[in-house]
Amino acid sequence: MPKIEHTDYYSHILGTSLQVEVTGHYGYPIIMFPTSQGLYTQNHDFQLNGSINWFVEQGKVKLYNIQTIDSRSFYDESIPPQERIRNYEKYVQFLIREFVPYIQKLHNTYRVAVAGASFGGYHAANFAFRFPDVVSHLFCLSGAFSIRNFMDGYSDDLVYFNCPREFVKNDEAWKYKHLHIVLSTSDQDICRDKNAEMAEILSSKGIDFWYDEKKWINHDWPLWRMVFPTFIGAFFS
Repeated sequence: MPKIEHTDYYSHILGTSLQVEVTGHYGYPIIMFPTSQGLYTQNHDFQLNGSINWFVEQGKVKLYNIQTIDSRSFYDESIPPQERIRNYEKYVQFLIREFVPYIQKLHNTYRVAVAGASFGGYHAANFAFRFPDVVSHLFCLSGAFSIRNFMDGYSDDLVYFNCPREFVKNDEAWKYKHLHIVLSTSDQDICRDKNAEMAEILSSKGIDFWYDEKKWINHDWPLWRMVFPTFIGAFFS
């Protein structure tokens, strides 16, 4: 079994500590996000991490499962939408200004991989498309590409720049040319149309990506456990 470590990372931007589960002893760093309001251990608990144990044990990859602040941002209906998006933007700034630099230094690498399923796929995709310079691989499993459904009709620049289905359309394609993008879905996935639309956006801009659509399987952990090893194996075997 791979080495698993639980630790806290203090964020000055958020003014609090976030929990991190680190899996593996060596390898290319993959920052992983849980699904909606999921615990930072969720990908371990539902065996998504375990589906790529071989790559972890061989020192091909090392996993950093990071806590999110979903319950203090998009899912907090007790605060106005502008506060939800401001809170989330602080989380994004924590990632780019604090956590990723920590990983870069630790691994002596400039770029990292990001991954997640469902709303974790949104977190991964949003970060990768906003900061492609520091991301090498995006593994988006049944992800979404907009957060307008959480905004109660409110709109500003922060909302726009956290909706990849919008800002990528207007961005310069060269920024993404180096990025290995995987969009995974299935014909029975509730996020299937969102992924097909994102694939069309990327295709229209001449950005390379891998669109994978399975058959006869729902938006759930069995799908994600099935496909994740294939994607990791394609790039890190």
